[in-house]
Amino acid sequence: MAPAADREGYWGPPTSTLEWCEENYAVSYYIAEFWNTVSNLIFILPPIYGAIQTYKDGLEKRYLAAYLCLTAVGLGSWCFHMTLKYEMQLLDELPMIYSCCVFVYCLYECFKYKNTVNYALLFLLITYSVVVSIVYLDLKEPVFHQIMYGTLVSIIVLRSVYIVLWVYPWLRGLGYTSLTVFLMGFFLWNVDNIFCDKLRALREKMPPVVGAVTQFHAWWHILTGLGSYLHILLSLYTRTLFLKHRPKVKFIFGIWPVLLVEPPKNL
Repeated sequence: MAPAADREGYWGPPTSTLEWCEENYAVSYYIAEFWNTVSNLIFILPPIYGAIQTYKDGLEKRYLAAYLCLTAVGLGSWCFHMTLKYEMQLLDELPMIYSCCVFVYCLYECFKYKNTVNYALLFLLITYSVVVSIVYLDLKEPVFHQIMYGTLVSIIVLRSVYIVLWVYPWLRGLGYTSLTVFLMGFFLWNVDNIFCDKLRALREKMPPVVGAVTQFHAWWHILTGLGSYLHILLSLYTRTLFLKHRPKVKFIFGIWPVLLVEPPKNL
C-alpha cells in the first residue's frame, strides 16, 4: 500500500487520454488507481437504494432514471480508474453528460401536471447528448467534455437557486448543502491536478493510510457523489411538494439522508 511511482499492473499500460495524481498500481496489482476506484461506491450504493425507494413510492419514472444514471456514472468511473483504458474512460465521461441531461429534465419539469411529457425539452437534451458524444469521440479532447459537462451543471445550479430562493425557500438548506459539497469537490479536483507533483512527494514521506487522505480525486468522487445525490433529493422533494405529497428527509443510522414520500391525505 506504500505510495510509490507508477508500476505495471494487471491491465497493462494506460490508454486513456487522462491520468490522475494517484500512483498507478501502488495498492493493488489488479486496480490501477485503488482509492479513485473504491471511492465510487458513493455513486453506486446510495442511488440504488434511492431508486428502490422511488419505485416503492410509485413516483415518476424520471426520478428512477436519475438515480440509475448516477449509479451508471459510478460504475463507469469504477471501470475507468480500475483499468485506465480509453474505452472505460468513455464509460465514465459520457454517462456524466447523460445523467446531467436527466437531472435538467427533472428539475425543469418539477412544476408540471402529472403524466405530461415535455417533448421539446426531451428533443433538445437528446440532441445535446448525441452531438456532444459524436464530437467528443472524434476530438478525444477532455477539455471539451469538461466544458460541456460544466454547462449542464451551471444550468442545474441556476434552476436550483431559483427554486430555493423564490419557490420553496424552506429548501435552502438542502439546496445550498448540495451546491457547497459539490463545489468543495470541484476545488479538491483542481488541487489534485495543479499540485500533483507536490502531493506525490508528500505521500512518499507519510504512512500509507495517512497518505491516502491526500488522494483528492477520490475526495472529488465522494463529495460530488454526495452533492449529486442531494440534488436528486432536492429535485424530488420539489416535485412531490408540487404534487401535494408529504415528503420527509430522514437519516439512515443518523447519517445518510433519504427521502420518504407519503401520498396526499385525501387519497
